[in-house]
Amino acid sequence: MTFERPHGNYLISTDPTRLDLAVMHRWLSERSYWAEGRTRETVARSVEHSLNFGAYNAIGAMVGAARVVTDWSTFAWLCDVFVVEDHRGSGLGVALVEAAVTHPDLRDIKRFALATADAHDLYRRFGFTELERPKRWMMRRGPTA
Repeated sequence: MTFERPHGNYLISTDPTRLDLAVMHRWLSERSYWAEGRTRETVARSVEHSLNFGAYNAIGAMVGAARVVTDWSTFAWLCDVFVVEDHRGSGLGVALVEAAVTHPDLRDIKRFALATADAHDLYRRFGFTELERPKRWMMRRGPTA
């Protein structure tokens, strides 16, 4: 089922047919600190296996996105949140995060995680906090990390 929510002159949608992989790849690989150099194939594969939230302007062009990786029951990872420069300041970042955490299939997730270097205040608005026991968390990095 497609989830859609208006935000002023914008639309937040999970409709996978609306996604613009060129916009996503260009922004993630060239503008983000966490996905610099990510290949188009990697972006396409990650999108294929995620719940994606696109932000679209009045003429339907993609101007932002967020991605959630989840098992739909116990865990979700919010990632790849971005808004293209010309549309920042419009509240789209907030709207994308709100859409993700209030999505009907995700609102009861026990653990909803993310990582950020610079947007802590944004995510705190939605109940995200620093890890209570970070020493319990571990990560395995792949060979291309």
